[in-house]
Amino acid sequence: MFDAKTWIDWGGLLLIFVVVYSQTGLFFCFFIPSGAFMFAAGAMIAAGVLNYSLTAACCILILAAILGNVTGYAFGWQAGPSIHNRPDSRFFKQKYVRKAESFFQKHGGPALAIGLFLPILRTFAPIVAGMSRLQLRRFMPYITAGSIGWILSFTLAGYLIGSRPFLKPYVNYVIIGIIIVVSVPVVIRIIKVLNAENHS
Repeated sequence: MFDAKTWIDWGGLLLIFVVVYSQTGLFFCFFIPSGAFMFAAGAMIAAGVLNYSLTAACCILILAAILGNVTGYAFGWQAGPSIHNRPDSRFFKQKYVRKAESFFQKHGGPALAIGLFLPILRTFAPIVAGMSRLQLRRFMPYITAGSIGWILSFTLAGYLIGSRPFLKPYVNYVIIGIIIVVSVPVVIRIIKVLNAENHS
């Protein structure tokens, strides 16, 4: 399950687009390790394994992040108060909404850009912005800037590693290692939540 090369070979850039869009736009996909996929894409492009232009890949993924944020914002705008009345489930927790609200209230608009670099917040911050009726003309500059920074930082980091000739034989292992590092805390968190539910 941690073989990113196999997943990306199968789904290509479209798969990574869906991963980025889903984690930023769909609240039930908050656990997806999108950063690991972006890093893997950068490394595989540099190693010549993935036949895409780095510039094109970054532009497409930035678009995915922006569209995902707009989707979350629209959901928050439409759902509004009903989100606070939504019962907890395996893929929705009121505490995530409260955490995003607190972060948003503390940091204002810049929280939308900063939140993209933070798991869970990158999914729920746009929803809270919509719930708060933040004007779209104020919302867009923050999430655009944040999306550009977030996508470039992960993808270019992967490209930098993959472009080192002495590392090319080990690119798959580097990718697997990054995905494990990014994914394990999320998996542990989900297991703890499920165990807590089973004992409640």
